[in-house]
Amino acid sequence: MTDGEPELRDGSEPERGLLLAVLPQGVDADEELAELRELARTAGVAPVGEVVQRRAHADPRRYVGKGKLEELKRAYGDHRAEVLVVDDELQPVQQRALEDALSARVVDRTQLILDIFAQHAVSAEGKLQVELAQLEYNLPRMRGMWKHLERQAGGGGTASLGGGVGTRGPGESQLESDRRMANRRITLLKRRLREVGAHRATRRKARMRSETPTVALAGYTNVGKSTLLNALTGAEVPVEDRLFETLDPTTRTFEHDGKRYLVTDTVGFIRRLPTQLVEGFASTLEETLVADLVLHVVDGSLPEDVLAEQIEAVETVLAEIGAGEIPVELVVNKVDLVERLGRRRIANRFPDSILVSAVTGGGLEELKARIAARFADRFDEVRLLVPYDEGRVLSDLYALGAPIEERKDTEAGVVVRARLPHREVRRFAPFLVAGSGLGDESEAESA
Repeated sequence: MTDGEPELRDGSEPERGLLLAVLPQGVDADEELAELRELARTAGVAPVGEVVQRRAHADPRRYVGKGKLEELKRAYGDHRAEVLVVDDELQPVQQRALEDALSARVVDRTQLILDIFAQHAVSAEGKLQVELAQLEYNLPRMRGMWKHLERQAGGGGTASLGGGVGTRGPGESQLESDRRMANRRITLLKRRLREVGAHRATRRKARMRSETPTVALAGYTNVGKSTLLNALTGAEVPVEDRLFETLDPTTRTFEHDGKRYLVTDTVGFIRRLPTQLVEGFASTLEETLVADLVLHVVDGSLPEDVLAEQIEAVETVLAEIGAGEIPVELVVNKVDLVERLGRRRIANRFPDSILVSAVTGGGLEELKARIAARFADRFDEVRLLVPYDEGRVLSDLYALGAPIEERKDTEAGVVVRARLPHREVRRFAPFLVAGSGLGDESEAESA
């Protein structure tokens, strides 16, 4: 294995991939292809060369022009490439044209991302979503999978394709059979995902009843969201330097000044995230939609122009999924990799942001305090005296998510100090008593 090639989890050698892109004049090819290189490496492909054509729009039939296609053939052979990786979502006709011209496997941007998602999905729900997205992507491209049968059938005689030119024969019947099977599978997967979604909604309602503040971590992929989740909550979410390492939403808790907060890590964003992936991976994005606060995590060690692009990309997707109205705090991570002057520039450019290092712990207490301040008015500290024959009241309190902070048995009943959501205070008004401590038993008894 040569330097710079990805080390695959199963120990196998990476595939040699030639990268291809059609870019308008004036676009920096090196910068534009940086993300494709990282996607390829994450998928287990070692980029061995790049071919770029400058034109306003891709060729509708071949993706590249005739002359560039000849150059592409030569480059593919010279680099001993094993797969062509294209930085766009190809139309089926474009993909078939490139495959025929190169006699090689062609993987477009969407296929590449789907492959990475398939590698990283852990939960049953995540795997269902991956399969659904792959089926929906492949369904209109199935014809190309049966070209060998079409060629056999088109050889002459009774095997010619039936039902009119290009429609008869075993290849077409097999194709239609596969399409029906794929459509049935898609219907089944959608039903299963609806069922899983209903269970998730039930769990979410329980969280909402408790009025425990919910914070979602959003941001470009590989900015350190999972590391930040671990640092805030003491969790042990896997952290690796790979794109899309977190696919399944992970929720953990942390406490600050005796109050509990829920933090959810979500899938990382990228530029030009394919539409079917935004729709297909709704579960992790839904956690952003139901959050009370979004922490938009960014990588402070990036060049300023790249940082600005990534912030814009995340803000665009958040708006697309309907999360644009949720309060957002900008969290600049990885500041341990930035020199003092760079930190000052970041602070000046984003004056309301919080600078942290999830690795060293720097700025985490300030971040927790900022989160707590967001929800300072959500709860009321109350003191209750619950008679022993009103045991249901204690049950109701615990049903709210165990807001009882202290309790003590007295002759008159159970004295508790609880943290109640505003809307629940009136419900327990008959049991409210003055004071805030548990030590004054005489006052509780007289009440």
